[in-house]
Amino acid sequence: MTGSKTALSKYQRLESIGLWRDTPEGQRREVVVLMGEATLVISDFRSGRALSHWSLPAVQRINPGQKPAIFAPGEDSPESVEIDDEHMLAALKMVQSAVRAARPHPGRLRGLLIGASLLALAGLVTFVLPRVLVSHTVSVVPPTKRAELGMRALDEVTRLTGTPCTGELGLPALAELSERVFGAENTPILFVLPEGLTRPAHLPGGVILLPRSLIEEDAPDALAGAALIEGLRAKQSDPMHGLLYHAGLRATFELLTSGDLPASALDGFGEEFLRNEAALPSVPVLAGAFNTAGLRIGPYADWLAAHGGGEEAAALAAADVPDGTLSPLLPDDSWMALQSVCSEG
Repeated sequence: MTGSKTALSKYQRLESIGLWRDTPEGQRREVVVLMGEATLVISDFRSGRALSHWSLPAVQRINPGQKPAIFAPGEDSPESVEIDDEHMLAALKMVQSAVRAARPHPGRLRGLLIGASLLALAGLVTFVLPRVLVSHTVSVVPPTKRAELGMRALDEVTRLTGTPCTGELGLPALAELSERVFGAENTPILFVLPEGLTRPAHLPGGVILLPRSLIEEDAPDALAGAALIEGLRAKQSDPMHGLLYHAGLRATFELLTSGDLPASALDGFGEEFLRNEAALPSVPVLAGAFNTAGLRIGPYADWLAAHGGGEEAAALAAADVPDGTLSPLLPDDSWMALQSVCSEG
């Protein structure tokens, strides 16, 4: 088993969500499936308590070619788990290939066995290891380093968009709006960019970027809605992932081991960042978030429709609340000050 252990050790700490049954008639439970060196650990999703341990070499897929994939820890075991995470499925397939290749196969050439093992390991390094390394690094980067990397990324973006607007009357009003939308704790920093940014976006460290056209509206509602959506997207998909995938494996490993990215790791990040347009969260999720924050969706939907987002805008507009049910976001003098943020030096 020496060869198989070498392959299996490469997959340590790979996780996915699954649905587990202790018997064929049992109720399905949402679980975390963790791949260890030689075992799959099935743990309760909420409590983290281990429910079962499976030997990786014994794991079998019991519904080949069907979806979702169902696995069992042996032919006679009553347990099963459904998995649809593509990375975990690919890892299980590669590991089992490596295990089979490491077992004795009478009549086969040794070269074929070695080749199968090497192909499995090459697939691991190419497709699985980058994701695992990035995910682990993202999970351990402290808030102060996130903020620092967010500002480094902002520098790369503003090489193309120009310096963020810094009108001395507008900046306090922008901070006031951020606190109104997000609350007084862990409030994101809002930046209005003068040009080059066509949609709201976000960076690590609680940095939200907003196009200048949003402050040219008649009221602050569209601006507030854009900020709220970016804050929600940042929670659903950590922007550190995109930053580290751009930086690359070597730079990510250096961040993990030394605590910092190389100076050149973010070169070209601005161009890539401005090209990407991530999809909005689902309308029900957005409607709930807007309702909790006391905001209307309609003004942002109108702005989106005027800037090339017709289909998304129509779906958002349908979830809007009637006028007059929500309190004003900012006093008129604060909104006027905020609108001056790009016209003052």
